[in-house]
Amino acid sequence: MKPPLFITGTDTGVGKTVLAVLLVRVLRDLALQPLALKPVSAGDRADARWLALAAGCRAPLDELNPFHFRSPLAPLLAARQEGRPLRRTAVSAFFQKTIRSSAGRPMLIEGAGGLLTPLGEGFSALELIVDLRAIPIVVAVNKLGVINQVRLVLAALPPAARRRTLVVLMSTASPDLSSRTNIALLKEFFPPDRIHHLPRLRSKTGPALTSLSPGLRSSLIQLLAAAGIVSDCALRPSAKAARRQDPARFTAAPS
Repeated sequence: MKPPLFITGTDTGVGKTVLAVLLVRVLRDLALQPLALKPVSAGDRADARWLALAAGCRAPLDELNPFHFRSPLAPLLAARQEGRPLRRTAVSAFFQKTIRSSAGRPMLIEGAGGLLTPLGEGFSALELIVDLRAIPIVVAVNKLGVINQVRLVLAALPPAARRRTLVVLMSTASPDLSSRTNIALLKEFFPPDRIHHLPRLRSKTGPALTSLSPGLRSSLIQLLAAAGIVSDCALRPSAKAARRQDPARFTAAPS
């Protein structure tokens, strides 16, 4: 089984769920039947519901989002508030059971908050990434200040995890000068082939229902290929089809 993808970020609200949902949709399009999980959450369960919708999952929500707490706080505090402290051993047991029953399907995990947001007693997404030997995907908003934010997250990862890490910058509604220069500068500090960029999703229906342009689909496949989840041959037919449909609109994501 290939290592799971663990989608984390520089903060909350940076686009982790949007990216996770889009990747799940592309994996389904490629007939890979992904297993999408949001193991820990606090507040509403909208993220988990979007993942379930994208994955076509009809199982109870508790199967992909087993550790949910009502208060919109860091999960550690929300769990304590409910008198249900969350232990790393419980989350590890959930993952072990899920991996045993996954039948080799690609696994995609969305974290809660940023990399070091406390999820439970003495652990964050960082510890789960290490436990699972997962491929971290660090999501950040492409705006002023993102270079510092991404470098801090990368510095927090142990060397073995950092070497596997992919960075995805999400476009904003109003790009500025920094948005146009961040990728080039970030490539001075991190391998260029590990840095990806996604255009802003313009949709009123949400990432699970919106149509994917050929260019966006190609960018998502490039990301999956960089993670080793799909081969490069999955990208080439998509790129050719995109050019046939609309050559002017096709642009591959920077990598």
